[in-house]
Amino acid sequence: MERRVGFIGIIIEEPTRSAPDVNRVISAHSDLVLARVGLPPRDGRESAVITLVVEATTDELGAFTGALGRIAGVSVKSALGKKRGE
Repeated sequence: MERRVGFIGIIIEEPTRSAPDVNRVISAHSDLVLARVGLPPRDGRESAVITLVVEATTDELGAFTGALGRIAGVSVKSALGKKRGE
């Protein structure tokens, strides 16, 4: 399978409870991560947001996002770029 560039958007509703598990999953899939940007909770915002730029196959992306999505209080959305020539 071909690896393609894409993103994973992660919203953590209760960062103090869920962030350690999110970081463990990201570390376990760190070979796929090209960049990471985080927005911590502050100014009355209770949620944290993490955006990852990844290079992965559809199977690798599915395993990664599936592991993140199983964490309580975490919402995940992702996409990969189109294959060349499409």
